[in-house]
Amino acid sequence: MNIEPLRLKKFLLDAELITEEDFDRALDISTKNDQEIGQVLVSEKLIDQERLTKFEAYLLGIPFVNIEKESIEPGVLNLIPKQVAKSHNIIAFRKRDNNLEVAMLDPEDLITIEFIKKTNPLLKILPRLTTPDGIKNALHQYEASLDIEFGNMIKLDAKDLQDEKGKKAEPLTRGIRNIKEDAGTPEKKEELIKIAEELPIINIVDTLLKHAILQRASDVHIEPLEKEVVARFRIDGILYDVMTLPVATSLGIVARIKVLSNLKLDEHRLPQDGRFKIETDEYKYSIRVSVLPVFNGEKIVMRLLAENVKTQTLDGLGFAGLALEKVRNNLVKPTGMILITGPTGSGKTTTLYAMMEILNTPSVNISTVEDPIEYRMPRINQTQVNPAIGLTFANGLRALVRQDPNIIMVGEIRDNETAGLAINASLTGHLVLSTLHTTEAAGAISRLIDMKVEPFLISSTLNVVIAQRLVRKFDGDKERYKLKPADLENLAKYCDLDRILKILKEEKLLKPKATLKDIELYRPRPSKDSESGYRGRVGIVEVLVVNDAIKELIVKKTSTKEIKMRAIQDGMRTMVEDGFVKAAQGITSIEEVLRVIVD
Repeated sequence: MNIEPLRLKKFLLDAELITEEDFDRALDISTKNDQEIGQVLVSEKLIDQERLTKFEAYLLGIPFVNIEKESIEPGVLNLIPKQVAKSHNIIAFRKRDNNLEVAMLDPEDLITIEFIKKTNPLLKILPRLTTPDGIKNALHQYEASLDIEFGNMIKLDAKDLQDEKGKKAEPLTRGIRNIKEDAGTPEKKEELIKIAEELPIINIVDTLLKHAILQRASDVHIEPLEKEVVARFRIDGILYDVMTLPVATSLGIVARIKVLSNLKLDEHRLPQDGRFKIETDEYKYSIRVSVLPVFNGEKIVMRLLAENVKTQTLDGLGFAGLALEKVRNNLVKPTGMILITGPTGSGKTTTLYAMMEILNTPSVNISTVEDPIEYRMPRINQTQVNPAIGLTFANGLRALVRQDPNIIMVGEIRDNETAGLAINASLTGHLVLSTLHTTEAAGAISRLIDMKVEPFLISSTLNVVIAQRLVRKFDGDKERYKLKPADLENLAKYCDLDRILKILKEEKLLKPKATLKDIELYRPRPSKDSESGYRGRVGIVEVLVVNDAIKELIVKKTSTKEIKMRAIQDGMRTMVEDGFVKAAQGITSIEEVLRVIVD
């Protein structure tokens, strides 16, 4: 796209959007690096991309379109093949009568426009200017449109299998064979390999994984039933049915995933675990695979772990105010133990990584023993547990203490031996970070005692215990409402409403003389982008600091309830209370808080 720099400079100076000095500096950089002046202006943060593109569109006399806000019909999108769209940065987004509007980064690319005209001779091509991010996001819609096409193909195949037995099925199930579950002969293994390498099966598995990544799924479930195979995605902690496949595809899908994960193809009686990677120009994922024999075949669960994402901060995970301050104060202590508790999928490991990101400086040696290593971190020595060769958490921890570490992270304390070793490590001059499966912070103490750790050792080493859950966040518009007497009566079963009222006033979410009936809460409002009205998750937390009073209660083997009550007296906010604050702030709903808290 050819816009004279001096012409652009005059326009931006007249609009008072940039100084002459800044523009000249950007021009020097663009000349030295052989870059377009617009790219430099954006990279140097002198102007944002959308505003610059709008000005360029004005100077060229071409309409601007924010393609990210356009709802593109699959039929219109596919008028330009994906490979052409990707290589030439052009998206067909609207068709009116014989006019086809296309969003481009370079509307002066006449060769591409002529090519589109030749492939669509009855249409008039109308170029529109858009941003690079707009094109990038619009390209994802090709994957979204696959859902419709793929779903229709699967439905046709299912119909063929049901209504036309004896005939060959259409593309996705063509050539898929049923193999008897008899002895694991070499012929059977070779047959399985052939099935796994068939194009229809490869397409099915690839499409499922593409959709899972596109929809931000954390897990993919493939479950064989008597007459069909159900694919489900876990998105923001909730499982959704996304696709039903013909039962004839089951064996091929399992074989394909076993091949990718380097698992035994002819082993159908025992559970197997494996791993493989997906890499494209846009993303890089590590896929953990679990295969489990069930009545109708083998069930597969794949955990999707993004490898090219930045470690989250404690603030971004939901820690705020006094809770965040308490955690930070305990992270600077050179010895002791920090425990994070909660059920599977509550974000414990993510919080551990956020803590290590804070602690990761050249002056310390951080070593970990994990199962599995979910994210690679620079300058941190990460060890993967491998029970098959005897590398357990306990054995790994024994080895780590001989590596001169300052900080040790143990992925999970699962047994008495690991608990004892972790306590001893924290007694001998190390800061130990780990996780436990308990429902609340105070429960970690009784859990350690159950693991045969002496109470006096717990009181000497335990610095802080964090309990957490993940709640879904609102996406877009939300509906306001106020609590009714029946709502308050129901909430009183799960929390102290007087404390809630006091906390909301401390947070200045209510006026001094207000009551809970005055507070505005929110409900999700579904949209075209989010059927549930939620997108993403945030933590609700409780942080129990082991002070002198708590230490005394631990030594006396006091009950979990009494320890919790003492911690509340000392200023601990429970997860429900933290969740109520986030609900009042419009981050989530109170129903979502209760969903993850109530057993």
